[in-house]
Amino acid sequence: MVSSTLTLASLASFLPAALAGFDSSSQSNIAVYWGQNSYGQSTSQTRLAEYCSNSKINIIPLAFMNGIKTPITNFANAGDNCTVYAGTQLLNCPQLEEDIKTCQSEGKTILLSIGGATYTEGGFSDSASAEAAATNVWNLFGSDTSQANRPFRTAVVDGFDFDFESTTQNFVPFASKLRSLMDADSSKTYYLSAAPQCPYPDAAMNDMLNGAISFDFIQVQFYNNYCGVSSFTPGTTTQNNFNFETWDTWAKNTSKNKNVKVLIGVPANTGAGGGYVSASALDPIIQYAKQFSSFGGVMMWDMSQLYANSGFLDSVYASLTGSGATKARAATTLVTKTRPAATQAP
Repeated sequence: MVSSTLTLASLASFLPAALAGFDSSSQSNIAVYWGQNSYGQSTSQTRLAEYCSNSKINIIPLAFMNGIKTPITNFANAGDNCTVYAGTQLLNCPQLEEDIKTCQSEGKTILLSIGGATYTEGGFSDSASAEAAATNVWNLFGSDTSQANRPFRTAVVDGFDFDFESTTQNFVPFASKLRSLMDADSSKTYYLSAAPQCPYPDAAMNDMLNGAISFDFIQVQFYNNYCGVSSFTPGTTTQNNFNFETWDTWAKNTSKNKNVKVLIGVPANTGAGGGYVSASALDPIIQYAKQFSSFGGVMMWDMSQLYANSGFLDSVYASLTGSGATKARAATTLVTKTRPAATQAP
């Protein structure tokens, strides 16, 4: 075992006591995707629970369920701790079952992200098959833990995230059915989010975003595109390319949920995506975005990249909250365990 200079126990002593998930009234939400180990080292993605004592992170989308009609789950090297249900491509993950419950007990909002760059099914042939698929997804990850072949077993996610990056069809009935199943379950609050790319309208998910589906928040990918954070012009109220204002207008005028929050999605490290900017360069972007009532915080891709970029999370948190530097710059250093690397593109 290779370990850092701080153990998790000593790390926890540096962190504030309050631990919270998504807050629809806050501009300081931080979401970090976990599951794809995009940094690519054998120790760069540790088990989910090891990140959840960090109070700066509110939302963790698990990436990805990248097959829907034929259900497929993939969590890179975390899958090494799972088996596969016979006759399926679904993982059986007792460690994730335990970790999701641990994270939820610490106040985190745990979502299952559906899609990703390797999703290739293209959607559904008709509304009926889309609704049937949504029911199946709910059975696999929703509140009825008696259903068969559940990847997280008795753990129940707090909602779902859509990350589709190519043209799809019949996702409105899929999302509508999933939303209705979530809303009908009074056992807890569920959330629905999406991660469109910043060019508006989003090519892959506009049917859902164009007033058809009620999203609680969206995590716009302001990277890999001309409209990303790297195109922000400091010192001016008018932006030529960085288009957060366009998404704020969407939130107020087009979104079905007029109280939807918009998170600025950024690469968490230089290798995480095109258009990475440093935390110091991100600060004026965050301050600019705070003028818009829809602004809800920052999303980062992904956890493995973030924890290889010392100080980034702490600085972004300080920019969001105005708290200044915290005393735990090492809060993004964890005990690491040697595991085989397995990666999937975001």
